[in-house]
Amino acid sequence: MRTLTRPGATESAAPAKARRLRGLAWLMFRRHRPALLTCLALVVLGGAWIVHERGAMLDTLHAAGWPGKPADALGDNVAGNASETLNSFANTLSFLTTVLAVFVGAPLLASDMENGTARLATTQSVTRGRWLLAKLGFALLLVTFTTAALSGLFAWWRGSVTPFNPHDWLHDASFDTTVPVFVSFALFSTVLGITIGALIRRTVPAMVLTFLIGYAASIAFDLVKDRLATPRRIAFPLEGARPAALDQAVLVDNWIGTASGELHGWGTCANDAIPEACRAKMGIVNSVWDYFGKDQMAGMQWAASGIFLVLTGLLVALLFWRTRRGPF
Repeated sequence: MRTLTRPGATESAAPAKARRLRGLAWLMFRRHRPALLTCLALVVLGGAWIVHERGAMLDTLHAAGWPGKPADALGDNVAGNASETLNSFANTLSFLTTVLAVFVGAPLLASDMENGTARLATTQSVTRGRWLLAKLGFALLLVTFTTAALSGLFAWWRGSVTPFNPHDWLHDASFDTTVPVFVSFALFSTVLGITIGALIRRTVPAMVLTFLIGYAASIAFDLVKDRLATPRRIAFPLEGARPAALDQAVLVDNWIGTASGELHGWGTCANDAIPEACRAKMGIVNSVWDYFGKDQMAGMQWAASGIFLVLTGLLVALLFWRTRRGPF
């Protein structure tokens, strides 16, 4: 027996495919899709570069006999090239915080205020607070993901060639590109750019000012690194071997001193006809160093990160206060 039915009556209409993102999340994705795709490309290309450079460096070091030979037995050419490559990449990577601040942070609010999008968005069913929170959340998540991914991969590279890392770990770019410092400074720089953009309300001037102030902030950070922890002091015989505690240590200052602890400048008696006799007459027998040990590095990194996160929080508070009270 055949039943007559209308074509398609037994087939339920296929439901429309629901969007995974809705509301402000969808708006942030659509509005800032170029920044999202650019950061994803940076992570993919930068990660591929790190993997390639790490493999090439390990091949070169293994061909030279490492780790069977100690690092200092490979010759200055091999060890120096490895250290220089790491330092060069760290310098390049450290510039990423400025790029993110200028091209993600500064235009985030400034462009919307300049072309009127901010006023349009906040006259709909979205409050200023929600709109600003969505903007900040998108930017900070994007910056955190980008910097944490690249910094983590670079740490993996450095960890596989530890003896060839630059010895002055505090004042070169290796300190700045470790995960906690790199991510926190990137967040601070980005929020600084967002705040400048909200105050100036013009995209290009905000980008220029963000670059200048961000660069000044990085210089100021270099000047205060030595205050992140208390230096240690060690004395050892003037003509004796350097203690193992000073391996990979960062020198803060050094003197020559007597057995009783009296300190003199390193150049004391240098212009005397017989410097050794002059020092013996003054009772100078020790070399005295103030230094930061490698085991202090982690604590100094977290101290720097805490400072940047506090500054970031203050900027966020200023930003919310300004945008909630000021006109768009």
